[in-house]
Amino acid sequence: MSVLTVEEVANKSNKSIKTIRRQIAAGNLRASKLSNRYLISEDDFNYWFSNYKNDKQLNSIFDDVNYCNKESKKVNYIDVSNDWNRDGWKNKNERNGLNFIDLFSGAGGLSCGLVMAGWTPIGSVEIMDQAVATYKRNFIDAKGFKENVESRDIRDENVKNHLYESVKDKKIDLIVGGFPCQGFSMDGNRIVNDKRNTLYKDMLEIVDHLKPEVIVMENVPGLRSMLGGKVEEKIINDFESIGYKMNVTILNAADYYTPQIRKRVIFIGNRIGKENYHPKPILEPDKYITTKNAIEDLIEMKPNIHFNHVPTSHSKEMQKKLLAVKEGESLYNNYSDSWKKSPWEKPSCTVKENHGAVNIHPKLPRVLTARELARLQSFPDDFIFEGSKKWQLTQIGNAVPCNLGKAIGLAVEKIIKN
Repeated sequence: MSVLTVEEVANKSNKSIKTIRRQIAAGNLRASKLSNRYLISEDDFNYWFSNYKNDKQLNSIFDDVNYCNKESKKVNYIDVSNDWNRDGWKNKNERNGLNFIDLFSGAGGLSCGLVMAGWTPIGSVEIMDQAVATYKRNFIDAKGFKENVESRDIRDENVKNHLYESVKDKKIDLIVGGFPCQGFSMDGNRIVNDKRNTLYKDMLEIVDHLKPEVIVMENVPGLRSMLGGKVEEKIINDFESIGYKMNVTILNAADYYTPQIRKRVIFIGNRIGKENYHPKPILEPDKYITTKNAIEDLIEMKPNIHFNHVPTSHSKEMQKKLLAVKEGESLYNNYSDSWKKSPWEKPSCTVKENHGAVNIHPKLPRVLTARELARLQSFPDDFIFEGSKKWQLTQIGNAVPCNLGKAIGLAVEKIIKN
């Protein structure tokens, strides 16, 4: 049986290549992957083409959205700068007595930030084995927090029940969740009914069962524009339907002592009748922490595997190419968001996972090490990442900057305690 490439399917169906990739990502067009290329059998193409309607079929799960209360668009900023010197990560005496659960915790960037703000983790859920190993090392082994951490799929009812049982005797002040953003991202195909886009519903179910006082959700800014705002509206409506007054805005991590321009959409909701607070930006752009501030001291440091500081070895030809890249630009024109050189005297460009094609060092002929990237994500130096270098980079690139998490934690504390 003959097989077709994505380009051939696009030509035969008179559709764009982007449309074909969207159909594959949505599961409407069956395809197999070989050497990073999708191949489609003639039978699968014919079945798909005879049943294809239009791209609107991808949006059907949001057709019944009714627009939410305009109050959710209002942003109530609160000053957290007076509390910024608090560091519950270094000093357990600076904990605030409030508990949180982190769903989709990854390696623990958001959790680390909340601990810095004084919060105590009592539960987490994460599916990636390497990220779970990192979380265990830093939160359980090093800091002594009492929570049951293992690799778990949040969609599994047994996992949910295990979580409920583990926290049944504890007060739950906050549940946070950075539900997977791949389907919502401005990168890729933005498939609306991608299964990863509905994982927030698992968070909804857990929140409805455990009923924390406050919830925080984070995602990529591209979520706000999907379907003209309907995706955002549906998320807000769903959580308001179980009793949570919601507010949402975009925060830039650089505003909170993070040496990186990284913007995230932050949903905050509470069921206790209080105003929702987002942290007021602390730094003006001319005061931002720069890449130089963050990593200059590591230039002369010898490789140290125990510190996650192991430089990548490049050929002499590649080193010349890397040195020639201008700050803020990419090594490859067709990959503008990877192999990008961070500016030295400004905050870094956004740190991404990018399958190893990480940011280029501004001064040295190599890409940044895991420790340098961790610095740009505002992880403390005693936060050590487990797994091979590949998995370390994945964990760091997917993390929420710790200082952004800290700012959010300080603001949410004021929701509860004011």
